[in-house]
Amino acid sequence: MGAASAIRRVLSGAAIVMVAAGIAACGSPQQAAAPTVEDTTPYKVGLVYSQSGPLASYGQQYAEGFKAGLTYATKGTGKVGSHPVDVTETDDAGDPAKAVSAAKDLIGKGVKVLAGSTASGVGLQVAPIAAQNKVLFISGPAATDGLTGVNKYTFRSGRQSYQDVLTAKSFIGSPTGKKVLVFAQDSAFGQANEAAVKAVIGGAGATVSSILVPAATNEFTTFAKQALDAKPDLLFVAWAGTTAPAMWQALDQQGVLGSTTVVTGLDIRAAWPTFGAAGTKISFLAHYFDGAVTNDAYNALKGAVPGGKVDLFHPDGFAAAQMVVHALEASGSDVDAMIKALEGWSFDGVKGKMTVRAADHALLQPMFQAKLTASGTDLKAELVKAVSPEDASPPAVALKE
Repeated sequence: MGAASAIRRVLSGAAIVMVAAGIAACGSPQQAAAPTVEDTTPYKVGLVYSQSGPLASYGQQYAEGFKAGLTYATKGTGKVGSHPVDVTETDDAGDPAKAVSAAKDLIGKGVKVLAGSTASGVGLQVAPIAAQNKVLFISGPAATDGLTGVNKYTFRSGRQSYQDVLTAKSFIGSPTGKKVLVFAQDSAFGQANEAAVKAVIGGAGATVSSILVPAATNEFTTFAKQALDAKPDLLFVAWAGTTAPAMWQALDQQGVLGSTTVVTGLDIRAAWPTFGAAGTKISFLAHYFDGAVTNDAYNALKGAVPGGKVDLFHPDGFAAAQMVVHALEASGSDVDAMIKALEGWSFDGVKGKMTVRAADHALLQPMFQAKLTASGTDLKAELVKAVSPEDASPPAVALKE
């Protein structure tokens, strides 16, 4: 056999080996790598808030704000990555027992994130449930200071009472040597406001006294005269309920509103008529009102709520959704990672720049001074001054485990 034939046999053998190797590399269709399947498991979120009961109007605004915020934060997809955000809404009717039951039921169904609590009493009962079950809880609009720092699992999407009182303090400049009078109902609500004013404004140097009116009172002339005679530099009014119109009328008729700076909280738009003719003579501390701030978040909210009528507690729901989405983006369903993602996080909300204080999970945010102006019977809120997050920042408390 010649050299040429030998070479042909070697090349032929090599070719067979290469073909065989190629077949082995390709493998059978069954051995081919399976395509990656995208994980579309929903992230479950539970909203427990007042759909009925005395605070149902607050709850409705919160829920509308949450839906708008979820759309905004997910850029219209309703998803975090490939995961749909599955929101279950439950009515607590303002009853802490119902809220606790609903929270436990949702947790049992795999919910890792709870949001809501229209009422402070509800929030204070749900927070321990979140800690016991190691789920994230973003509370709001509940304003009680007791939710700040209550445990590492609890955050807030709205303001707290201390921020309200710091805003009231901004109306008198330096409190040193000033006289402040608290005019409130003799109830848990009124007493809590009295205590807050004494702690915040009195603690800054003012002399604080109080007129606590029996809750069943319907005639306020005597109490209004007492307020006038006290000649305070600031009259802080804390009032709730159906007697408010008569109370404001008495203060107006006795000349109190024209004799000093009278400050109270600005409630939802539907409550403004209760001020009557006194409305344009009062200075308001405001958590929020439509038009207090204009930014992208506000524009998105206004375009989403019915009739474009943005109100007091819409921003709380909007911010809650932003916080939920951020927590899920950073961590999926790992609650400890959610907590780390939220601590110290700053974001642009409807009210402006918001910061979650890492130390105790307080939500630092702007507050507002406002006034009401009238055009016939139509009242409109106008911005007097924005109070910076720093100036409305409550003192940090120790975070409980």
